[in-house]
Amino acid sequence: MKPRYQKFLNQHLGPHVNAHACDSEIRKRDITASGTANSCKKVNTFIQANKNDIKVVCGRNGGTPQGNNLFKSNQPFPVVTCKLQSGQRHPNCQYRGKKGKTSTRYIVLGCDQEWPVHYDEDIINVNTG
Repeated sequence: MKPRYQKFLNQHLGPHVNAHACDSEIRKRDITASGTANSCKKVNTFIQANKNDIKVVCGRNGGTPQGNNLFKSNQPFPVVTCKLQSGQRHPNCQYRGKKGKTSTRYIVLGCDQEWPVHYDEDIINVNTG
């Protein structure tokens, strides 16, 4: 399997991650800031879905191209957003109140040949009407 896809899954796949598990999940998965071995990542988002539902975002059926290999999901996903509260170096990173925030959002993924390799951003699911 592709290493960048594996890394994406490690950092963002979280079908069973709940908002109280930010510290333990990030520590267990050894997630650090991009390009560093031990700096705390400021924000990490776990997508509460299985890998097949997430992978579909990178194809024509589940996502809408945004340019630059980015795809926005056609359906909103439940996500847990973990924001760094204190600590500079892994494994002493502490995330806001040991818990994150759960919300439902459209996600934007960077894709490589229809494989998700980067979590770009999410868009709040706001009902307009």
